Amino acid sequence: MTVVEIPGSKSVTARALFLAAAAEGTTTLLRPLSSDDTEGFAEGLTRLGYRVERDEREWRIEGRPQGPATDAEVYCRDGATTARFLPTLAAAGHGSFRFDASEQMRRRPLGPLTEALRTLGVELHHQEREGHHPLRIEARGVAGGEVTLDAGLSSQYLTALLLLGPLTRQGLRITVTDLVSAPYVEITLAMMRSFGVRVERDGNVFTVPPGGYRATEYRVEPDASTASYFFAAAAVTGREVTVPGLGRDALQGDLRFVEVLERLGAKVEVGADRVTVGGAPGGRLTGGTVAMRDISDTMPTLAAIAPFATAPIRIVDVYNTRIKECDRLDACAENLRRLGVDVATGRDWIEIRPGTPQPAEISTRGDHRIVMSFAVTGLRTPGITFDDPGCVRKTFPDFHRAFAAWADASAEQAEG
Repeated sequence: MTVVEIPGSKSVTARALFLAAAAEGTTTLLRPLSSDDTEGFAEGLTRLGYRVERDEREWRIEGRPQGPATDAEVYCRDGATTARFLPTLAAAGHGSFRFDASEQMRRRPLGPLTEALRTLGVELHHQEREGHHPLRIEARGVAGGEVTLDAGLSSQYLTALLLLGPLTRQGLRITVTDLVSAPYVEITLAMMRSFGVRVERDGNVFTVPPGGYRATEYRVEPDASTASYFFAAAAVTGREVTVPGLGRDALQGDLRFVEVLERLGAKVEVGADRVTVGGAPGGRLTGGTVAMRDISDTMPTLAAIAPFATAPIRIVDVYNTRIKECDRLDACAENLRRLGVDVATGRDWIEIRPGTPQPAEISTRGDHRIVMSFAVTGLRTPGITFDDPGCVRKTFPDFHRAFAAWADASAEQAEG
């Protein structure tokens, strides 16, 4: 058994930073993720006037329930959570706030969220392209009330409004017309409970009470999306990996990726506080159709190992992967073809046929998940290279060293 320590969850860290900033008192985050995205979020909080102290194992945030009160400009880098959550936090305060982001993040849509904020009376202006950054908010607090939201492109729109709800004067009643990546909303609701707020849900209607949050000490669990690369690696090499800190009660829906691997032939054991994945016989997965709407961040992981299956793997209901850091569905298809693999795609699906990938340079499009996914392919196809291997700093700066260390250790164990 080879054990891998996975860094903290990006999704949980971002939500914890928002909740800590909005809470009454000082919150301590234990083992938060330190990466470009989360450091950008923390830097944004600092620009908004919050006190954030960081060391290697703990981050401490002094909350201010009344919201930011100092005019500020915030650069959100490539971080979608930063670019969507911090403007919502700023709207609850008082002042003039301008938000901008990288070219990559500027391309990603913001419109459903900002339209909802406008419905709630928030004065905001998209300064260049409607529905995208850069964005200016003239904040005077948010009264609250009822709003209808389409979260069919990103669950982060709903999470941003849910997090805002307790900071409004009346609370929020949110009716959702469409929702993708629903497990991420469950993360949000569970974490809000940890900070003292319980959201009532009746089908597609979420009722959020006013009253604010309470500071707490909060431990960030390992990132399930990041763990998927190690789980996939074990599945296609016939080896084994154990990830501690994730188990039956984990918050993150992306842990369901191991259910996909199990269905395709891998050996999976989910314990109370750890998950172990063992390789499929001969490292050969079976084929089939897999719907990944709710765990779409792991779509590239599955696509990258699909050539090693015994039959075609068809991944469906993943349109929202086209508006991530890049068009991930198209990026996976392009790179698999570069490797000589037979691939077909449609609006919201990709089908990968069995094959023997050949070495090639992967076009990463600056997307960390493309790099980490095709690093798994590289375990069975030596000679794969990347045009931008360093973009993993977004979520896992130490990925290449950690992945190589696991590969070496697991190979030695298999030989022994």
